[in-house]
Amino acid sequence: MPESVYDKISRVYYELTRAEKKTADYILLHRENCQFLSIAGLAEESGVAEATISRFCRSLGYKNFHAFKLAIANAAYGTLSDAGILSGPVQPEDTLQEMSQKLFSADQDAMRQTLDLIDPESIQKSVDLLVQAKRVLCMGQGGSMLMAQEAQHVFSTVSSKFLAVADSHTQMVAASGMGKEDVLLFFSYSGATRDMVDVMNLVRARKSRIILVTRFPHSPGASLADVVLLCGSNEGPLQLGSMAAKIAQLFLMDVLFSEFCLRDLKSARKSRERIASALEQKHL
Repeated sequence: MPESVYDKISRVYYELTRAEKKTADYILLHRENCQFLSIAGLAEESGVAEATISRFCRSLGYKNFHAFKLAIANAAYGTLSDAGILSGPVQPEDTLQEMSQKLFSADQDAMRQTLDLIDPESIQKSVDLLVQAKRVLCMGQGGSMLMAQEAQHVFSTVSSKFLAVADSHTQMVAASGMGKEDVLLFFSYSGATRDMVDVMNLVRARKSRIILVTRFPHSPGASLADVVLLCGSNEGPLQLGSMAAKIAQLFLMDVLFSEFCLRDLKSARKSRERIASALEQKHL
């Protein structure tokens, strides 16, 4: 049987530095919950620097922090084929009714967490930027790009300045043409992908503004954004974009959209009426 991550920690524990031992102690005490933390979150919780976390992962034989989180997830759930890939607390032995109830509760909890995380000042500042912007480019990677496309779709019913840009290369091209009056609306659950950081650095160089929707306030993306909007729901590394996490982002998007419409409700209503009229012939 392969050596688990916890066995590895125990085996090399006395070879670790004092700071690395602090990380090891925290992980052994909090086990499963560590898979839901970003590298910045684990560093903060264990009271060490992010560089210490990276060294700790390499000391255990893992290429990077993400590989370490995958090992934590596998140790918690057994193998890739069992409950580790399922959403929230769902177990293989659950009945369909039990599974449905658990998923409903997980989705509700994701929205409740997001509601608790909503900062009115950040929402107001984000809407200020969106209202004043000449263009708003909506971006993300992987599953988060679906959120960016949904944002473009929703906001396009009241404004023509929202544009979704999907491909990572095209995102760089679009970012290179942004100006001071443009805004980047970026969706990233982790707030820690290379393509995102590359785009954001280019956008900042163009002196454009950035709004980031993420789970982690201390992520690399958050440090580059002008405004950070936090969404709830914990997502394990084996879940690869849980529905609860998407529902949390959709709820936050709905709050942002509603506040945007309230800034000019008359105009928003006229725009929706015009679109409804144009689409009328599409219905049977």
